[in-house]
Amino acid sequence: MAPPKKLGQLAATAICGNDITSSCLYVSALTIGYAGQYAFVALLIVAAVLFLFRKIYGEVVGALPLNGGAYNVLLNTTSKNNASLAACLTILSYMATAVLSASEAMHYLHGLVHQLPVVWATVGVLSIFLALTIAGITESATVAIGIFLLHLTSMAVLLLAAGLLLFSEGTSVAMANFQAPLRAGLPVVLFLGFSTAMLGISGFESSANFVEEQQPGVFPKTLRNMWTAVSIINPLMALMAVLVIPLAQVQDNQEALLSFMGERAGGAWLGTLISIDATLVLCGAVLTSFVGVSGLIRRMTLDRILPQFLLKENRRGSSPRILLLFYLLCLSVLYITAGQLAPLAGVYTISFLLVMAFFALGNFLLKFKRERLPRPEQAAPFAVAVALVAVLAAVYGNMRMHPEYLVVFIQYFVPSFLIIYLMLHRNALLRYAIVVLDSLMLGVRRLSVIGRRLLTTGLHRLSQQEFVYFTKGDDIAVLNKVMMYVEENEMTRRLKVVTVLKAGESLPEAFRHDLAVLDRAYPDLAVELVTLEGTFGPALIQELSRRWKIPTNFMFIASPGDHFPYRIADLGGVRLII
Repeated sequence: MAPPKKLGQLAATAICGNDITSSCLYVSALTIGYAGQYAFVALLIVAAVLFLFRKIYGEVVGALPLNGGAYNVLLNTTSKNNASLAACLTILSYMATAVLSASEAMHYLHGLVHQLPVVWATVGVLSIFLALTIAGITESATVAIGIFLLHLTSMAVLLLAAGLLLFSEGTSVAMANFQAPLRAGLPVVLFLGFSTAMLGISGFESSANFVEEQQPGVFPKTLRNMWTAVSIINPLMALMAVLVIPLAQVQDNQEALLSFMGERAGGAWLGTLISIDATLVLCGAVLTSFVGVSGLIRRMTLDRILPQFLLKENRRGSSPRILLLFYLLCLSVLYITAGQLAPLAGVYTISFLLVMAFFALGNFLLKFKRERLPRPEQAAPFAVAVALVAVLAAVYGNMRMHPEYLVVFIQYFVPSFLIIYLMLHRNALLRYAIVVLDSLMLGVRRLSVIGRRLLTTGLHRLSQQEFVYFTKGDDIAVLNKVMMYVEENEMTRRLKVVTVLKAGESLPEAFRHDLAVLDRAYPDLAVELVTLEGTFGPALIQELSRRWKIPTNFMFIASPGDHFPYRIADLGGVRLII
C-alpha cells in the first residue's frame, strides 16, 4: 500500500482555515452585541493575541512535529494524565464544533429552503463528511480547497459591496452609530467584546493535530495564512457592518448579519450568495473537526490510551473506526441537546479556550524541561505569558457573561475525562476486578475461575508489551527518573535499556552496576540491558522496531542536544521523557 500523499500549503490551510475564517459569520455580530461600535477594536486585540500564538505553536510543533497538538507537547514534557486532560478538552472542542457548525450551516440553508428539517439535515451533513474523511485526507482536502476559495471570494465581494454602499450613501449611519451610548465604560465593553471575539479563532489549533499529514515546512505557513485571513476579515467585517447598518438593525439580524448586510449592500442575489457561502464554509468547519480529531485519537491510540482496534486503516490511509466513533459521539450530542445550540456553545467556549491555554503552558514546559531540544523558532517567554493571561482572561469573561456555560461544560467534561482516565488506568482496574471477582464468586467456583482467567489474560496482554529506552550511559539519577516515569505512566512490566556503542567502545561497569541496583529497586519492572554496535538514528530505530515488534512510540530518549543530527520527527514517533 502506497503511503498517503502529504498535504501542501493550500490544502492544509483550507482544511483548518474553513473553521477559523467561518467565524466572521457569527463573531462579528456577537462582538458588536457587547462592544458596540468598537467591536472592530476588540477583534484587532484578538488578532494581536493570535499573532503571539503563531510563535507559540511554531516553537512547540517545530520541536515536536507529531500529531496531537496540546496532547503531544504535554505528553513529552509531563505525564500521560496531564496530556490526557488536554486531549479530552480537544475532543470535546471538536465534537461541539462539528455539531454546532453542521447545525448552523443547516439553519442558513433553512433560510433558503424553508421546508428543510434542520436536525435531520444536520445528521446528513455529519454523515457526508464521515464518508468523505473515510475516503482519505487528499479527497477531503480537494473539497476543503473549493469551499475555502469560494468563501474568501464571497467575503471580498461583500466587503467591496459594503464599501460602495458607504461611498454612495455617505457616513450618516456611521456617525449615528459612533455617537450611540455604550452599554458600559469603554474598557468594560472592550473586555467583554474581546472575550466573545476570542471564539473567532477556533480552528487555529487544528493544524497541529494533523501536522504529520503535511509536507515539510507547511505547518508554519498554515499558521501565517490563518492569522492573516482572520486578522483582515473579522475586524474589517465588524467595522463595515457598523459603518453601513444601524446598530438596532444589527441586533435584530444577529443570527445572519452578513447575509443581511449583503442584501442591503448588493441586493437579494448577494444575500443569497452569502447564505450559500455560509452553508458551505460551516460544513467545511465540520471537515476540520473530523480531520483534526482523527490525527489526535490515532496518536492517543498508538500510545495505548484508547483500544488498539481503532488503529485499523483502509487502503487510503484513513482510520474508519476512529472516524465512526467520533461520528457516533457527535450524533449522541445532537440527540442529547435535541438540536439546541446554547448548551453546546458552553462546551465549545470553555474547552477551546482551555486547549489554547494548555498550548501556552506546554510552551513554557518545553522551555524549562526540553531546553536543549532543537526548534526552528522560539517564542519570547514574556510573549507566552501575555498570551496565556489573555486566554485565561477570555475564559473568565465568558464565564462572567454566561455562568451557565460552566455548568454545561462540567456535565460533558467530567464523564468524558472519566472514560479516558479509566482507559488510561485499565491495568489497575483489571487488578481490582480480579480481587473483587475472587471475593464475590467464592460460592460459584467455576464462574469465578473463568472470569478470573479472562481478566488475567487481559492484564497479562497489557503488561507484556515491551518498552525501550535508548541511553548514552546516563547516571543513576537519570535512569531512576526513567524507571519512575515508565512505572507511573505506562502499562508494562518489561523495559529494554538499549545503548548503542561505536566500534571498540565498551559499556562502563558502573553503568551496569547502577542498572542492576535499579532493577532490584523496581521489582514490578523487568529490566533488560541490550548493547548494540552501530550508529543511533532513524534506520536503527526502524530496524529494532521490526525485529522486536515494538512500535516506535513505545521507545524513549532523553532530550537531544544542539548537535543531534536528526529532528525528532525523523525518529518515527520516539518520545522524550527526560
